[in-house]
Amino acid sequence: MRIESSVTSISWIPSEAVEGLPKMPFTMGVTHYDDPPPDTIEDLGALVEADAFREANELRAYIDVEDGKIVGYGQLGGGHIGVTRMKLGPKEVSVPAVALETIQSEPEVGDGWVRFTQTAGGRTGMPAPRSVRGKPFFQIGSPIAWTTLALTIKADGSSEHELIGASPFPRHWIYDKDNKLALKSGMIDFKEWYRTAFGKNTPWGEEDSEAFVTQVESALERELSHSIMREGATSKPKQLKVDDTLVEQGDPGDELYLLLDGVLAAEVDGETVAEIGPGAVLGERAIVEGGKRTATLRAVTPAKVVSVPADQIEPSALEQLAAGRRES
Repeated sequence: MRIESSVTSISWIPSEAVEGLPKMPFTMGVTHYDDPPPDTIEDLGALVEADAFREANELRAYIDVEDGKIVGYGQLGGGHIGVTRMKLGPKEVSVPAVALETIQSEPEVGDGWVRFTQTAGGRTGMPAPRSVRGKPFFQIGSPIAWTTLALTIKADGSSEHELIGASPFPRHWIYDKDNKLALKSGMIDFKEWYRTAFGKNTPWGEEDSEAFVTQVESALERELSHSIMREGATSKPKQLKVDDTLVEQGDPGDELYLLLDGVLAAEVDGETVAEIGPGAVLGERAIVEGGKRTATLRAVTPAKVVSVPADQIEPSALEQLAAGRRES
């Protein structure tokens, strides 16, 4: 009997993710940020053709089982990288990206399971002249972006997926064997990536970068956050350092917050009850339940948030969001 499974990552650039001088082409409309990828991947090839993301890493594998024992296994899939589209006056120019060789490590075989790993990535075709840390101290080619995925398939038919490494930029979303969004990278560090993601600082050199992974927010939150960012109904982003507090339990408050980047801990009576990642809409319970914050929100990593006037969101959506939070 053959048992198949898969895990896929999609890497994309959210709005407000690029900092400093490199942000200028995005601001001027020469190049673009990406819309959030879909909750479910229906056709990965169509997303590539539509320039809907920067890179994808598709790890597919199988094991053959007879009488409860693994008698064979194999690994399929690979990396996908799209073109970069630039607007130069009235014309649009497509610049091919540079895909690096997909790294497929020798599968690890255990008692009743096989673990596969795969690294895929590359760089945009646009030059990015910049000073970098370490020799040669200057680079012209763009920094490298990548993900390293792991997939464990078991003889009982179950499987597990992991994001075990990734570049600190851009955002990485992880999809399970049913092509449904399951995990996401929790933090973007554009400056670190821009200055260090080349040569030996990558899996094609000497090292990978550990990924800070978070669970996904609700579908309603994704819909609301997309609408908020599309309509520009936010304040200037606020930066939080590790251990900074966004709101305190018991304090009055009538603002909503959208977490653009980083991870926040939700603390109730001094105890952490959840860790919240990018895309979460926060603060709705104070608005619908009497005006006081029901939890303290504290930064686990550096984070970026924007405040959103409550009247920008339909009251029914806030009620639904609060109800879902109470049940979780």
